[in-house]
Amino acid sequence: MENFIKNLPKAELHLHIEGTFEPELMFEIAKRNNIDIPYASVYELKKAYAFDCLQDFLDIYYQGAEVLLHERDFFDLTFAYLEKCAEQNVRHAEIMFDPQTHTERGVSFETVITGIHKACVVAEKEFGISTLLIMSYLRHLSEEDAFKTLEESLPFKKWITAVGLDSSEKGNPPSKFKRVFEASVAEGYIPLAHAGEEGDADYVWEALDLLHIVRIDHGNNSLQDESLVREIVKRDLALTVCPMSNLALKVVQDLREHPLKKMMSLGMKVTVNSDDPAYFGGQVNQNFMAIQRALDLSKEDLCELARNSFQYSLLDQKTKNSFLSEVENYCAA
Repeated sequence: MENFIKNLPKAELHLHIEGTFEPELMFEIAKRNNIDIPYASVYELKKAYAFDCLQDFLDIYYQGAEVLLHERDFFDLTFAYLEKCAEQNVRHAEIMFDPQTHTERGVSFETVITGIHKACVVAEKEFGISTLLIMSYLRHLSEEDAFKTLEESLPFKKWITAVGLDSSEKGNPPSKFKRVFEASVAEGYIPLAHAGEEGDADYVWEALDLLHIVRIDHGNNSLQDESLVREIVKRDLALTVCPMSNLALKVVQDLREHPLKKMMSLGMKVTVNSDDPAYFGGQVNQNFMAIQRALDLSKEDLCELARNSFQYSLLDQKTKNSFLSEVENYCAA
């Protein structure tokens, strides 16, 4: 099964580029930028990657991001992730980035997105990997702050496909960002949002009915409400599920309890993703392998997950069909 997964063509739809920051690269960039980080070694930093909840993770996530200052830093961060994609037969990646994490530290929006975009261009030439960018609003900040970020993004619209909503979910419902999502859609951005990771099913309903999202990031707690499950199936909305993230953040206590297989049996369109792989112990292939072992997924299950990753991407249908043909040829062999 491991070899089957390694060679399976796949897309990754739920990936925070700041969450790919491996400790070795963090130390390298911190040294380059003459920034002290509160860990004596890579080993000590890795030991800190043990979390009891989402907020524990976010605290260290934002701390790590503070060493990113220059265009080169964002290029190196993004290119390192895309190199790993090439090794895992990830053919397409939809990369979330959190501009507010950096602009509130005085790093310009232009610096952030230019470094990320240049890495995507080089990776496409070198590895043949397709990419697009999702600009995420931080939900623990105000909607006013999100509007400022939207305004800052407009000179770079051609590089951004979608907007998302991430960070601390509890106490920050989708309704808080209704107006900025309406404005984002008016500018041509596709709406996505994290919903139902820590928040309950009501948060998912709000994301669907107030933000009009076209894909649900996480969505685990959708299963609390049978009518919501039926609505998600009716609307043909995919869920970008992140198994190892769910385990690390105690969304589930054991991957054998993970709802992915139940979601599939209910007709929900599920994809497998790594979320923040540097912090949660595995890239997308490790997530596939871990959930396959835990839930005894068949090769057909894995092929369905791979098909979903392309079908529910934000690519045009012609490009989707090309990638889907790769999956069909591989799975039929």
